[in-house]
Amino acid sequence: LPCFSGHKPGAMVFYFKSRCGNYTIYMGKDQYENDELIKYGLDTDVWFHVDDLSSAHVYLRLKPYETMDDIKDDCLLDCATLCKANSIQGCKMKEVTIIYTRWKNLKKTANMVPGQVTYHRPQNVRRMKAEKNNSVVNALNKTKEECFPDLYKEQQDREKEITRENKEKKRAEDKARKAAALEAKMRKEEMSYDRIMKDDNMTSNAETKATADSTAAEEYEDDFF
Repeated sequence: LPCFSGHKPGAMVFYFKSRCGNYTIYMGKDQYENDELIKYGLDTDVWFHVDDLSSAHVYLRLKPYETMDDIKDDCLLDCATLCKANSIQGCKMKEVTIIYTRWKNLKKTANMVPGQVTYHRPQNVRRMKAEKNNSVVNALNKTKEECFPDLYKEQQDREKEITRENKEKKRAEDKARKAAALEAKMRKEEMSYDRIMKDDNMTSNAETKATADSTAAEEYEDDFF
């Protein structure tokens, strides 16, 4: 986990290990930490919150190139249950609605209070129900760690990684395109060579036939006279 000791470079963040495998779940201590997480999230993060109620901002960090469709049901349950348990009103209710979307879909404007967000594309926000589940909360709390990560550095490192991956992808695409063009050129040259050889053979055959016909005609004339 990205924890630092001896100093506090950033917001306090609570980290949890998901029950469904090697996935990290994290959330801010309060609304001010939540603003830091909104500002310095990663493209691999999925944001969870209790709908229409105050609650913790819970994030699930996916693997690169995973989508929300790849999230396992247990991971969804972990994040949703954690949201409900960390909502002053929601924790008292039998059931709440949880909304979740990719971090990059979150939109923060200057006139919003700390912790408040809206969305670039509301249609990309998903919903699910969450009920009280102490066994899940207890299991997650056993993995809980308090850290002060350098969120800005994490984001910058990820952006550099994305830039490097995009460059490598472009190089691979350029190489494949050049190889395809070269293969097409060679195939065209082979077809052109085959046509030339065929034309030469047709010409040679025609000349041979003409010579044979001429010889036969001369022999016929000799016989006639």
